[in-house]
Amino acid sequence: MIIRQFLLWTQHESAGRRAEAASSLARAYLYAKLDPAARWEAKTAITALLDDPSPLVRRALAEACANAAEAPRTLVVALAQDQAEIAGLVLARSPVLSDADLVDCAAVGDEAGRIAIAGRPALSAMLCGALAEIAGAAALRALAANPGAEITRGSFLRMVERHGDDARLREALLARADLPVDVRQAVTARLASALSAFVSGCGWLSRERSERVTREARERATLGLAEGSDRADLRRLVAYLRGAGQLTPGLILRAMLSGRMAFTEAALTDLSGLAAERVAGLLHDPRGSGMAALYRRAGLPPALEPAFAAAMSAWHEEASGLRESSGPGLSRRMIERAVTACERLPFADAHAIVALLNRFDAEAARDEARLLARALVSEAATDPVIDTAPETIPAGLMDSYRRDRPRLAA
Repeated sequence: MIIRQFLLWTQHESAGRRAEAASSLARAYLYAKLDPAARWEAKTAITALLDDPSPLVRRALAEACANAAEAPRTLVVALAQDQAEIAGLVLARSPVLSDADLVDCAAVGDEAGRIAIAGRPALSAMLCGALAEIAGAAALRALAANPGAEITRGSFLRMVERHGDDARLREALLARADLPVDVRQAVTARLASALSAFVSGCGWLSRERSERVTREARERATLGLAEGSDRADLRRLVAYLRGAGQLTPGLILRAMLSGRMAFTEAALTDLSGLAAERVAGLLHDPRGSGMAALYRRAGLPPALEPAFAAAMSAWHEEASGLRESSGPGLSRRMIERAVTACERLPFADAHAIVALLNRFDAEAARDEARLLARALVSEAATDPVIDTAPETIPAGLMDSYRRDRPRLAA
């Protein structure tokens, strides 16, 4: 009786009144204590309303059923295939929809539907993987910003690969605390590429110089990301860098000259194929023969071997002192040793290597100058005369300042 009266009544009312009636009937089905016959009639009636020509009626059904676990599955699935403003209501919230339903809606729907799916309170790794493959940048931004999304490392990398040029997506990814270190490196690399293209496009730097600046900035960022990472994260980072063509001899040399031995060991382990313990033993062999064998096994350029050997020798001699004086940046002492070792090479082999080492030295000098300037400012705030309390400035920085002061003054 209910269904006959209701359907007869809806044929003569305005769309707004039909929408009100549809909402009331749907809520009665969901929350009222109806007897089985009345419940069946109500379900039949609201299902029949899917054919209503007015989107107001179908939207009223979607609003009533969006959060209800007891909503008829056939009704919710049909609403999920409706117009974007209707489908989005159930795609964003309905607990009735399975992962298979959501993947299908993401595949055949529009970007608005994918954004709604990406913002659901909980998303499985499988659904996140599907979105990473097919969603646009806007939906991926919503996915990256969703703390309830179980995004795997592979899905993160796919997101960066497909839409890493989107600045807002990069920002959302970098804000995630669970972002793996190799993915963070991938995002950083895309950011560096975007900045390089902007700078060269503006004509501020030549393309070649922009690429060099970008590469060196990316290398510094890479080593910064690697700092404090455990062995497993370092392995993944190195594997990603090698696959992306970024695990260069220059990066490994920079890591060694910066005292980042954990990263150096991980890189040489990946390149040589030897066990990590074996690599550590060869690298830290004080006689140097182990380092030479490891270097050749890793397939690194022969011309760079003297620089690596000299840097490692300096590390063996003054490891603790180097760490204290140079901090996280490049060690000028190690660079000087490497330059001296390479100067004996033929010019054809030496000039590019020495130029690289000189750029490292200039970078290290600037880093030292920044630290010294901060120390001088801090000292000046409490005592205008620096010599009254020199012990407050790191000894290595003060020695460097005194050594370079005459040349800088000239």
